[in-house]
Amino acid sequence: MKQTIIATGISLLASMAWADTPVLTIYTYDSFVSDWGPGPQIEAAFEETCACDLQFVGAGDGAALLARVRLEGERSDADLVLGLDTNLTDAAMQSGLFAPHGVTAEGLTLPIAWEDETFLPFDWGYFAFVHNTDMAEVPANFPALAESDARIVIQDPRSSTPGLGLLMWVMAAHGENAGAIWEGLADNIVTVTPGWSEAYDLFLEGEADMVLSYTTSPAYHLIAEEDPSKAAAAFDEGHYMQVEVAGVLAGADQPDLARDFLAFMLTPAFQEVIPTTNWMYPAALPPEALPEGFETLIQPDTALLLDPVTAAAIREEALEIWRSALSR
Repeated sequence: MKQTIIATGISLLASMAWADTPVLTIYTYDSFVSDWGPGPQIEAAFEETCACDLQFVGAGDGAALLARVRLEGERSDADLVLGLDTNLTDAAMQSGLFAPHGVTAEGLTLPIAWEDETFLPFDWGYFAFVHNTDMAEVPANFPALAESDARIVIQDPRSSTPGLGLLMWVMAAHGENAGAIWEGLADNIVTVTPGWSEAYDLFLEGEADMVLSYTTSPAYHLIAEEDPSKAAAAFDEGHYMQVEVAGVLAGADQPDLARDFLAFMLTPAFQEVIPTTNWMYPAALPPEALPEGFETLIQPDTALLLDPVTAAAIREEALEIWRSALSR
């Protein structure tokens, strides 16, 4: 009987201790929390420092994150959102749902200056069309792609940050001619997927010749699979940059813990995980810290990036141009 009482008491104490453990809830995109993504390693590393329970919640692709947070509003269970980008940060700010991060952004190695007081970057990269290296004729720009017979898979700009990035890429590179570019691309598009993972899987299954992804995507095949058969097409108009960010929700249950995570996000314990799990450039590591294989990637001659306010201002116009062209 005494043993039963002691065992019950120990179990009760353990349950009470677990109940007192703060829970940090982070909404992010699905590939981040996958078994092969950075989520599991980052969760383990942060929990070693925080005496907390970090819970990542996959919420579709990047652009779907903001839609979910807007829908939930102040009732959201999330403390922090990780996976928006600069094409969405102005809209996120206008929602009134995010609070200043209060973190000193030291050690950033982005190719652009960073002064945002609400969102902090964790990685960055360039959008590109990835193809097999045995592709006979690789288009060198959007007009050439539109004129080719290449079958491409892209992502929906309403739910996916790469999909929205493609819209901004075409607008930044071609401006008033964006409509003509999309009309030319319409018959190249095999399908439009909700997110990046679905599109890339279709490409790997041979359903398309090219897929909208990143200049860094071939590094995955080269490093993780020892497969040099994938490459990113270099476009002479330039490549659009994506900077991925995280932000604290104003209604967070754990605001201090969320800001601790943001500070942790810029440390080597987080940043060193990014190149070989999220397959992007880390936002706070020098180039010499990148793994072997990254030096083989193409480097755009021209980097394109619209500031957040401009990107927000032209988003609806870009979406309408895209919808109109693909509906014909």
